[in-house]
Amino acid sequence: MATETAGAHAALHARHRAVLPDWLATYYAQPIELTHGEGRYVWDAEGNRYLDFFGGILTTMTAHALPEVAAAVAEQAGRLLHSSTLYLSSQAVELAERIARLSGIPDARVFFTTSGTEANDTALLLATSYRRSNQILALRNSYHGRSFSAIGITGNSAWSPTSLSPLQTLYVHGGVRTRGPYAHLSDAEFITACVADLEDVLGQAGGQVAALIAEPVQGVGGFTMPPDGLFAAFKQVLDRHGILWITDEVQTGWGRTGEHFWGWQAHGKAGPPDILTFAKGVGNGMSMGGVVARAEVMNCLTANSISTFGGSPVTAAAALANLGYLIEHDLQGNARRVGGLLKARLESVAAGLGVVREVRGRGLMLAVELVVPGTDQPSAQAAGLVLEAAREQGLLIGKGGRAGNVLRIAPPLSLSVAEAEEGAAALEAALKAAQTALESPQTTGTGGVTL
Repeated sequence: MATETAGAHAALHARHRAVLPDWLATYYAQPIELTHGEGRYVWDAEGNRYLDFFGGILTTMTAHALPEVAAAVAEQAGRLLHSSTLYLSSQAVELAERIARLSGIPDARVFFTTSGTEANDTALLLATSYRRSNQILALRNSYHGRSFSAIGITGNSAWSPTSLSPLQTLYVHGGVRTRGPYAHLSDAEFITACVADLEDVLGQAGGQVAALIAEPVQGVGGFTMPPDGLFAAFKQVLDRHGILWITDEVQTGWGRTGEHFWGWQAHGKAGPPDILTFAKGVGNGMSMGGVVARAEVMNCLTANSISTFGGSPVTAAAALANLGYLIEHDLQGNARRVGGLLKARLESVAAGLGVVREVRGRGLMLAVELVVPGTDQPSAQAAGLVLEAAREQGLLIGKGGRAGNVLRIAPPLSLSVAEAEEGAAALEAALKAAQTALESPQTTGTGGVTL
C-alpha cells in the first residue's frame, strides 16, 4: 500500500456519512473505494488489488475496462452524448432489433430504461394497463427494485421498507427450493404443490389478476431457484386465466446461467413470456435497462410517454459493443464451463465445513449459504465474517438471502479457469477463518448489507 494513499478510505467514508443517507448501504466495516479495473480485477484507492467475483452487483458482465466498450463509448461521446427518445437514434434501433431477436418473444417491441428497477416499473405499468387490474402475483423471497411500485411486489422483507403500495400483491410459493414447507418434496411433487398453491391464491383473489412477475433465479434472495419446469406448469394456469407472465431477467439474462441465454429458457415448455425485463450486464456498467413485450402488450398505453435518458446514444453504443463481444466470444459457453468447474470446487470446499449449508446456482451465478456450524440456523454473522476475510484475501464477493446469510458469486463472464481457482482458494481460506471465529466464544458480530 502506498504511503500517500493510506487512510484514503477512512477520510472518504467520513465525507460519505456526512452527506449521503444513513440507509445507503456499503460493504465492509471499513468501506473501500474502487478506482480502476482491468479484466476480472479491480484496485482500490489505497492500491490494493482484488479479484472481482461480484462485478458491481452482476453488472460488469464481460470485463472491466473492456477495450471494445471503452472505444464505443469514447467514439460516441465525441459525437453526441444525448438526444432523448423524441429523436430517432440508429444506435437504439439497432440495439432494439438485436434484443428483440434474442428475446424469443414474437412480434417484440423494446423500450429502454436506465435501470432494472425502472424496467420492472414499466413492466408493471404495461401489465396493469393491459389487464385493467392492479393485482400482481409475485414469488416469496423476491426482489424487483427499489421504486415505490417495485418495493410493493418485493417478497423479501429485508428490502421492503414500506407496506404502502399502489398494487395488491399476492405472494405464491416457488422461489425457494430447499427451505420452507415444500423443501422435503421431490422436484415433481414440489412443482405440483406450488401449482396447487397458485390455484388456491387465484381462487381467493376476488378479481382479475394482471400478471405474475418472477425472477428465474432470485438474486437478492440468495440465488435460490425452483426446479426446471415450474414456470411451464405455472404458465398453463396463467394462460387459462389470461394472466400475463413477466420474467425478471435483470440478473439472469445474457447467458450468465450458462445453459441458457435467458433464465426462463430453463423451463422449456413454458414458451416465451409476455414481458421480459433486463438491465445490469447489457451495458457492462453503463446505465442501461429495458423491457421487451409482444406488440399488443407494449402498445396498450393510451397516453403519451417518452424517456429522457433511456437508450441514449452513448449507453446504446456501449451495449451494442458489449453484447457483440459477449456473443462473438461465446461467454455464455464460458460461463457454463468455468462456472461448472467453480461450483464443483466450492462443493469440495464446503464438504468439510459445518458453516456451509449449501452450494447452489448455475453458470457464473453461484451461492454459498451459511449457517451456525452444526445447525440449520441461518447465520448473517458468518456471511459478514467471510465477506471481510475474503476481502483480506484479495477477493470481492456479495451477500444476499432474506437472513443475510448467503454469499453471492457472480464474476464477469470472461473468467478464466486459473482465476476461478484463485477465487475458490481465497474463498476457502475465508470460510475456514470464519468457521474458526464462529467456534470461538470471543467472536463478535459483523454488520453489513445483504445486497
